[in-house]
Amino acid sequence: MNEEIRKLEPKKLWNIFTDLNAIPRPSKRERKAIEFVKNFGEKLGLKTIVDEIGNVIIKKPATPGMENRTPVILQGHIDMVPQKNSNVEHDFDKDGIKMLREGDWVTADGTTLGADNGIGVSAILAILASDDIPHPPLEALFTMDEETGMTGAQELKPGLLEGKILLNLDSEDDDEMTIGCAGGIDILISGTYLEDNVGDDDIAFEIFVSGLTGGHSGMDIHLYRGNANKIMNRILWRLYKEYNIGIHSIDGGGLRNAIPRESKSIITVNKDKGDDVERKIRSIREEIYNEYRTTDPELNIDIIMVDLPKYVMKGECVYKLLNSVYACWNGVYRMSPDVKGLTQTSNNLARIVVKAGELKIENLARSSVESEKMDLAYTIKSAFRLAGYNVKFEGGYPGWQPDVKASINQVMKNIYKKNFREDPKITACHAGLECGLIKEKYPDTEMISFGPNIRGPHSPDEKVQISSVQKFWNLLLDTLANIPVKK
Repeated sequence: MNEEIRKLEPKKLWNIFTDLNAIPRPSKRERKAIEFVKNFGEKLGLKTIVDEIGNVIIKKPATPGMENRTPVILQGHIDMVPQKNSNVEHDFDKDGIKMLREGDWVTADGTTLGADNGIGVSAILAILASDDIPHPPLEALFTMDEETGMTGAQELKPGLLEGKILLNLDSEDDDEMTIGCAGGIDILISGTYLEDNVGDDDIAFEIFVSGLTGGHSGMDIHLYRGNANKIMNRILWRLYKEYNIGIHSIDGGGLRNAIPRESKSIITVNKDKGDDVERKIRSIREEIYNEYRTTDPELNIDIIMVDLPKYVMKGECVYKLLNSVYACWNGVYRMSPDVKGLTQTSNNLARIVVKAGELKIENLARSSVESEKMDLAYTIKSAFRLAGYNVKFEGGYPGWQPDVKASINQVMKNIYKKNFREDPKITACHAGLECGLIKEKYPDTEMISFGPNIRGPHSPDEKVQISSVQKFWNLLLDTLANIPVKK
């Protein structure tokens, strides 16, 4: 499996990526990967620093003759999103990623691949380990916990870095160069609810929404793919309205930055209405299948009979929950009026957990306009406050304002056009890149982001294009060779 990946070109990059993917590194639990990167730098005899939060900085002197070039920071994040298909046995805290080659693509066996941002990290390490690549003075910055809070970038201290150009290797289209991105904020809802005893004449069903396409809650939100939490709520709302069902539990979605692909719920209903509920589910299922047949062709909605639980949520609490989730905005809030095709503001209703008298709901709102981000956040907060729930904002991070006059933009544009005989797309993205946070600490540093073609990030469909990695690698090397003399 993984041995075939080691034979790909450039071999040094793919070998390091294979080694990295053998190390479990889910967000907030990437200690072993941090140690791997630290040891990598130290074995090369390079100055290696691990800061208080866990970011790794490795410094490499310029190759002879390039000492007068502008110092460059190469930046990527160590952690990865841990997502898998429900039928796959994989422990992200213990198991490495099983990789597969499918034609011109590398993917994983039913899990996320970790190409986001493992390819970028591996490219940086490959450059540090090489002795035949011309480059200016280099500082490699490997941040931790990017995916669940940008904690590494948040806690990065001023004064550690001297570079005046930062190359962020965390983009996912090889014909684009990103010079701006959205900011984000977590909207966290919590509350308690009263429970009733289940009636002796009731029966119980499990409803399972699965097979949705999912994807990155920033880069893919404009594709209007189904959200398992919204679909489940729609089903439960209809069943409650018509059959006065009880709700024992809901467990939907996963990570805040992944569009929810699955949701499970256990409901109860009077046994006399059991057949009616199953028929209604089939009717609703056909409606939803028809609506999402293009974006989510593998969508599945199942209902099976299960053991009767002891307790369900009280009726008035069900009413509050289902209506507040229905009112919660999900998806694109506004497209940019200035940049064609760019999502300006959105929300991802990422996670819903309801069980044993407690509920937790997680959202991630994004926007390239700070005021509009907060407008959406308060819109969502209002829906849940009206239901009496607690709402708090956490993990806010700024957007990255584009600097169209930055010299590195023109340098890379010229190299790209010379190499590939066309202009790259200079753009901003709706994902959250760490550049905005790093820019706050290092305001005089020019920044640009680029990378290979990665599809399906934050989902088990994640894959990276082999030929695109070669293109990305060549662009990176040519850029380093052509960094201008420092001013």
